Order: sequence, then structure tokens, then C-alpha cells
Amino acid sequence: MNEYLVEITTTVPEGTPSEEVDRRRAAEALRARELAASGHLARLWRPTGELRSIGVWRAADEDELHEKVLGTLPLRPWMTLTVTALEPHPNDPGPAA
Repeated sequence: MNEYLVEITTTVPEGTPSEEVDRRRAAEALRARELAASGHLARLWRPTGELRSIGVWRAADEDELHEKVLGTLPLRPWMTLTVTALEPHPNDPGPAA
């Protein structure tokens, strides 16, 4: 699987009932756990003091990433995404793939 750095900013549309926001956030947490268990979500961070997230996601290609991974997130209609394809760096001190 290929790895992608994904920056996500979620903006709740004005006037959305709080019950809808709560329902989607709960469903989002569940879906994130499912995607982590399947190996598609490797890591996820929230920059201190910000309402956005940065994560390392895995998929066969960008089509799968957008359609079958990120596209399945309950909050996706409210998200703005920046996707950067990653490749190993020769000086990466981490474990080999």
C-alpha cells in the first residue's frame, strides 16, 4: 500500500443541528477505528490549539484513498482535504517497509 499525508479541516455548515453534528462525530470515530484496523489509517494528529487533523493514510492508489477510504468518512461532506503522496526517504531512521 502507498502512504499519503492528509491534512483535514472540517467546517460544520452554519445552522446544522447539534444532534446531527454529534451523530456524525460519533460515526466518524467508529469509522476511524475501522479504517485503522484495516490498515488504511496509520497515524492521526491534531495540531495543538487547532481544529484540523494531520494523518498518514494508506491505500493502493489515490483513487482508492478518495473513494473507498476518505470518501467513507461521515464528516467527509464537511471536509477540505490536502493530500500529499509520500515515498520513503533514503535517510529515514524508521523501520524498513
